[in-house]
Amino acid sequence: MALKELTTDAIALLKQLIETQSFSSEEDQTASHIEAWFKRNDIEYKRNQNNVWAVNKHFDASKPNMLLNSHHDTVKPNSAYTKDPLKAIVEDGKLYGLGSNDAGGCLVSLIATFTHFYNHKDLKYNLILVASAEEESSGPNGLNSMLKIIPKIDVAIVGEPTLMNLAVAEKGLVVFDAKVKGTASHAAHPNDDNPIYKLIETLQWFKDVKFEKTSEALGDVKLTVTQINAGKQHNVVPADVELVIDVRVNDKYTNTEIAEFLQKNAPCSSIVPRSLHLNSSSIPVSHDLIKAGIAMGRIPYGSPTLSDQAWLSCKSIKMGPGDSTRSHSADEFIYLNEIEEGIEIYVELLNRVIV
Repeated sequence: MALKELTTDAIALLKQLIETQSFSSEEDQTASHIEAWFKRNDIEYKRNQNNVWAVNKHFDASKPNMLLNSHHDTVKPNSAYTKDPLKAIVEDGKLYGLGSNDAGGCLVSLIATFTHFYNHKDLKYNLILVASAEEESSGPNGLNSMLKIIPKIDVAIVGEPTLMNLAVAEKGLVVFDAKVKGTASHAAHPNDDNPIYKLIETLQWFKDVKFEKTSEALGDVKLTVTQINAGKQHNVVPADVELVIDVRVNDKYTNTEIAEFLQKNAPCSSIVPRSLHLNSSSIPVSHDLIKAGIAMGRIPYGSPTLSDQAWLSCKSIKMGPGDSTRSHSADEFIYLNEIEEGIEIYVELLNRVIV
């Protein structure tokens, strides 16, 4: 199928996805639309829960495997929408609708790219496409659940809106729950162990703490106290103060190293990570994918935002049409020409690397 026809079909699929509710863990109907694409294009596929996946027709187990992945779930629309979030509206070259930019445009562009290469023989890499669920919620039944089902991945392209530039690294995430303990008492009596006052020193420590290793692509580890909770009554000094700390981890540290450092050094009674699974990711700029992308004029950079890359232990890049700043915004949209350009760039990139 010619690229122009593939692009037209990809945009039609995106309109279907927009007009089908697919909040995280509720993607069964959008998964069915993706299945229909594969059926129309005579592509063998499999479905696991709401994840739809396929490998190229001439899959060769002796060759390395390249994953093409993006997600078809969405967040819930915010209250500032002025347009129907579940209606695909085209105005002035923009396609409006929930999930159009994050990450429907990336997904349909990767599906079109996979379809273009599906019947090719003698590729240097096998291609594995996964249209995944539960990305927005980091749920248990998304890409993470597929890694034990699909063939082992050697390198991956994760479709997220990057203006088709090359996110060669992505920060990991650890969220901590911490407590500063003191002594509960009546507010009218002296108390030298008020945990709210002790919190002043703790907050200053979190504000000032620095991690020594800086990443060329991702900069410093970023630690932010985002929530504080204490007390129930005006006349009672509470026994403790609860904190939530958001830590964005560069590729110079593992999440486990960050947790061990904070548990040893933070002036808290306790500090516990919710999860250590969302690690940072990166790919050397010497990798063929990156060298090819740079030769095409695509710009490498480090991304502060999290994606399904966090589940991958292989080398990976984040790359896709659309702009990350539009994600989760009211009246979300993607330019139609961004999808057209996205498919062209994906195809040219893979022509340089796998053909």
